[in-house]
Amino acid sequence: DDGPNGQVMYSISSHTSARAREMFEVDSKTGEIRVKGKLDYEQRNVFEINIQAMDMGPAAVPEHCDVLVDIIDVNDNAPEVTLTSLSSTVSEDAPVGTVVALFSATDKDSERNGQVQCEIEKKLPFKLDSSMKNYYELLVQHPVDRENASLYDVT
Repeated sequence: DDGPNGQVMYSISSHTSARAREMFEVDSKTGEIRVKGKLDYEQRNVFEINIQAMDMGPAAVPEHCDVLVDIIDVNDNAPEVTLTSLSSTVSEDAPVGTVVALFSATDKDSERNGQVQCEIEKKLPFKLDSSMKNYYELLVQHPVDRENASLYDVT
């Protein structure tokens, strides 16, 4: 169309949630949708935006379309370690397999970004055992000798 009938004005419809209107804006002339807020996959991973298009003619009738925006997760959360149980001292006659600590490790990110892997140095007389996903036991792997080392830093 020519003239006002050929000029289209775009807007975010009132049918769009307030949260989506806070996060996105639409260029009224081009219809381009832009991010204007901080997106966080862990808070919300999809938005539905109802876009209204209307020509500038005298008998203009608005048209609507729904746009689904899928948010892609980024690795923006550090893993969290929660200590459940800790034995602050270990006897030098503690048998192999003695539990020294219990802890869990989680990450709020999704998929690969949320996978957690825990390791300790191989030179320590301890080992990590995981019987359930993200739950770990720190166990005595080799006999400990106070005369050789009275303190171990397990990080």
